[in-house]
Amino acid sequence: MKNKVPMRQCIGCREMKSKRELLRILRTPEGELLLDFTGRKNGRGAYLCRDFECFTKARKSKALERSFQMSIPQEVYESLEKEWIGFAEE
Repeated sequence: MKNKVPMRQCIGCREMKSKRELLRILRTPEGELLLDFTGRKNGRGAYLCRDFECFTKARKSKALERSFQMSIPQEVYESLEKEWIGFAEE
């Protein structure tokens, strides 16, 4: 019998994909937002495709703000963007 593959929805394009195909953005208990490359850190998570276009869609539609039920300053978006670009270049 095959194991069940965990599925998550991308908040940018709203497509269901396997958890391994997506990146997790994490809100730590202290309220900090960061990329969780392992998918195992403690905190509330929202999932995005590895495509940068989904990040820009989520930013434009304020999907991250709805997921985390908090307003997100421009500086946080910029730091996430730098982290994302650094990850994509690896």
